[in-house]
Amino acid sequence: TMTIHNENHIVEVHVRSGVYSSDTIFDYSRGYIATKLLSQKACFIMKINKDYIPELQEIGRLAFERKTMKKLYSPKNVWVQFQSGHSVFGNFKDWLFYGRPIEQLCAGLPLYQ
Repeated sequence: TMTIHNENHIVEVHVRSGVYSSDTIFDYSRGYIATKLLSQKACFIMKINKDYIPELQEIGRLAFERKTMKKLYSPKNVWVQFQSGHSVFGNFKDWLFYGRPIEQLCAGLPLYQ
């Protein structure tokens, strides 16, 4: 499921698929995406690259098209592969930088940047 909060410039995406379940926040006001993989109990954070990530206004349209057409070809479909490396637990400074929505998603989990 996807929820778009235009007033806060945030998109929440929840995938429920057993071991592949995840929660993701696109925080356009801060310029970061955070994904919590439920099976790995870890949070991955990356900077929004505008060349690959659709704008907030475009996400709703793409979701609608995908739902209506069942299959959508778009050069902006994003697949990300995370590689485990050095992780940290978020501290006060990190949460000021990433913002409250990402803190709520990732607090208490190892962060991979």
